[in-house]
Amino acid sequence: MGNGKFITLEGGEGSGKSTQVGLLARFLESRDMTVTLTREPGGSDGAEQIRSLLVEGEPGRWSPLSEAMLHSAARADHVERLIAPALARGDWVICDRFIDSTMAYQGFGHGLDFKTIEALNEYSCGTIRPDITLILDLAVEDGLARAKSRQHNDTEDRYERMEIDFHRRLRDGYLEIAKSNPDRCVIIDATKDVEAVSEAIQQAILAKGL
Repeated sequence: MGNGKFITLEGGEGSGKSTQVGLLARFLESRDMTVTLTREPGGSDGAEQIRSLLVEGEPGRWSPLSEAMLHSAARADHVERLIAPALARGDWVICDRFIDSTMAYQGFGHGLDFKTIEALNEYSCGTIRPDITLILDLAVEDGLARAKSRQHNDTEDRYERMEIDFHRRLRDGYLEIAKSNPDRCVIIDATKDVEAVSEAIQQAILAKGL
């Protein structure tokens, strides 16, 4: 890996990640950083084709293992074709979701064995891991209400339509991931307004000394 930095944003449905990814990119660009924005599932051509299989359709269309393997297949292509080259160029890569989403959604949410997920992550990512992960946290009910209000004709709502207990396990999972990885993960209070959340993210990046 070159001198690039890898920043990931995580959180449940409606936590505001997509908005904050764009604001963070502008902040870094104002400091003369070259930024590559991306997302998961997706980010590369092949991964974007897999994305529709995961985020559209009925909630129960995949088993937890099948779902995790699809995410990992998309991630392998994403890492090889976009993330690794960008980091090698020295870019600051900002990714909306990464490996922690698989652990939270398929592990804590669906109950898939953690060791299986860790093995899939090793295959799909190699040695590439985020330098810092910002976990946007808010109450499950508030996040789902936000997500529902923005849907309109959006067909990418498969996860949002899963039962409320799934989303509660998901939030608990993210908090556990943060607790287990204190050097990498920072919990951001996503109940605040957009500007306040953006400021908290900027301060977390600066405090990390990246």
